[in-house]
Amino acid sequence: MQQVMRRADPAPSRLSYRMQRMMLTPLVRGLLRIGLPFAITIAAGGIYLSDEARVDNIRLAVSDIRHKIESRPEFMVKLMAVDGAGPEIAEDIREIVGIDFPVSSFDLSLEEIRSTILELPAVADASVRIKPGGVLQVDLKERVPVMLWRSAQGLVLLDAEGNYVGEATARAAHKDLPVVAGAGADRAVGEAMRLLAAAGPLTPRIRGLVRMGERRWDMVLDRGQRILLPVDNPVQALDRVLVLNQSNDMMARDLAHVDMRIAARPTIRMNADAVAEWWRIKKISAGD
Repeated sequence: MQQVMRRADPAPSRLSYRMQRMMLTPLVRGLLRIGLPFAITIAAGGIYLSDEARVDNIRLAVSDIRHKIESRPEFMVKLMAVDGAGPEIAEDIREIVGIDFPVSSFDLSLEEIRSTILELPAVADASVRIKPGGVLQVDLKERVPVMLWRSAQGLVLLDAEGNYVGEATARAAHKDLPVVAGAGADRAVGEAMRLLAAAGPLTPRIRGLVRMGERRWDMVLDRGQRILLPVDNPVQALDRVLVLNQSNDMMARDLAHVDMRIAARPTIRMNADAVAEWWRIKKISAGD
């Protein structure tokens, strides 16, 4: 009997077909190409780093490499230069910054150094940078004192914005600066400067300005005279006094003060001796 030969079926099996289809999906291919190597790497790294001795060795090696890089000569800062300030302020800056040179530039926080310098009352602004050659360059803008304030804490220097600049040892050391007094005078320095600028011919006689009730100014002249200025528009009130003085030579008379607090009714108060003399003359004129 003749045997019939069966030919092999070239079609894949069902399982093989499903595997081939799954391998064609982007997700599976991505997992096999990227995910599997990544997982193997993470697992190997975790096993290697599970030993504390190996971790310590790695840390020491990294620290040593970093130290060698940071200690290179081109990264070392050797000195500090301070420009825009006097010798005293420059010395104060070196003292408060307190850097022990030479030091690596990686160990310096320029913003922190700048913030420390700005804490000095005499410094208005500062910039800090590292110049080539290992120089820590500090450029300053000092506060310029324009006025002396006789406060409860003593005699202090103020700038044009009323900021504290420093203490004054004595009035004689700052003869060129005007004097203000009274609580709140530091908050009205701008107005005080405008009054002094508008004083005109009275300027040589001005001894200072006194802040009254933290609201208004009294201008103090020599011979004990005062001009009491209003809360609002004090410069205009002073201009009226100057006009009266120019026409009648008012401030040359024996006056105690000129009260300009009520614009519609300026008031003049005479000294006690002048009042007594006025009454004496009046009696003589009346024939008493």
